[in-house]
Amino acid sequence: MADVAVDAPLTKLSAALAARRRAGEVVVAPFLTAGDPDMDFTFEALATAERAGATLCELGLPYSDPIADGPVIQASYTRALGGGATLQGVFDLAARAAAQLTMPLVAMTSYSIIYRRGIERFVGEAAASGLTGLIVPDLPIEESASLASACRGAGLGLVRLVTPTTPPERAARIAAETTGFLYCVSVAGVTGERVSLPQQLKDRVQWLKEQTDVPILVGFGISRPEQVQEVGAVADGVIVGSALVRHLEAAGQTAEHRAAALAAIERHVGDLVAAAKPA
Repeated sequence: MADVAVDAPLTKLSAALAARRRAGEVVVAPFLTAGDPDMDFTFEALATAERAGATLCELGLPYSDPIADGPVIQASYTRALGGGATLQGVFDLAARAAAQLTMPLVAMTSYSIIYRRGIERFVGEAAASGLTGLIVPDLPIEESASLASACRGAGLGLVRLVTPTTPPERAARIAAETTGFLYCVSVAGVTGERVSLPQQLKDRVQWLKEQTDVPILVGFGISRPEQVQEVGAVADGVIVGSALVRHLEAAGQTAEHRAAALAAIERHVGDLVAAAKPA
């Protein structure tokens, strides 16, 4: 990060994470699908999440063939695409959020979307829109040099993922090369709410902390305050997706449904943030 400008997007993300660490608080990072049911609603949902105390938000770029997404997020992507969501619309949304909100946004996207746009063009547009980082779950680290170079040049974070099946040697390399934070996938499989988390998650997070100084955020399966406390005992934060995206299912029907969805998001994020505070 030595060659990243002081005002680079990644600096905003790192500063937000560092502030939580200094306060002894667990990071709560909601995931929301861009454009479900439309971009205006997504902006309102982002503002609501920030008001409820979220540290950052992952913005899912709708894609017709999701890689690791469970049925709730898959259905959300389908609704967003059916409603006319586009990549340019996502960049416009990110720019609007960057101008009016303080919470950093990180885009979760398939590499095919980046490749089709062109690496340099995509990264340049992402940084110009105010996005602070990218998460690309279907891009192996062995094939990521070009994207990593472009992100470094633009001052954009490139968040890497480790899973329960990642071999230790490879996990150590991923941890060493991630920027912004390290995404620790809690369970094998796809996204979705879980009743319990693996017993070995604590040991895995503690081992990863020995491989990197960047914050470690745990995702997949987290939905409840008690899980935030459980994960927060070892990790720097949690990523909550399906449980929040589920609130979007009826949002496109009427104004009353939109208001109800926003109220549900605010309550849910607020409860998670309350659990993230020091005892």
